[in-house]
Amino acid sequence: MIRYFTEDTRFSLKGKRLISKWLREVAKGRGYAVGELNYIFCSDPYLLEINRQFLGHDYETDIITFDNSDDFLLETGRKGVSADIYISIDTVRANGDVYGEGFDRELLRVIVHGLLHLMGYDDCDPWHQKRMRAAENRALSLYCDMLLLEA
Repeated sequence: MIRYFTEDTRFSLKGKRLISKWLREVAKGRGYAVGELNYIFCSDPYLLEINRQFLGHDYETDIITFDNSDDFLLETGRKGVSADIYISIDTVRANGDVYGEGFDRELLRVIVHGLLHLMGYDDCDPWHQKRMRAAENRALSLYCDMLLLEA
């Protein structure tokens, strides 16, 4: 089950059904299944406080993923992923401008970024960052394909 919430911000995610279907396909394509994913969209101050309180970091970020997967297997035999994923709408909006992606594409990138972390992708150094970006780009291409099929 994939659910979407907001905290401390006025935001409404458009296209939840397609986004959820897309995330399940991304997971399936890598041998995983979605257990319970909770996406919580929030403000910079809200996510900064979570970053300070739970991770001991005193800086703003676009996403924090709390993995709740516990290495479980679903009846399909695939590993399941579950998490609470916090995303700052403020930072996503700013980064969309900085990177020339626009808000909607940057938001999709960050949404799938959290899922990719749960499936073993990391961005701790330049090599891993390049690998993560390639996986994000493949996932975004899949989303575009799915969007075209919906039209």
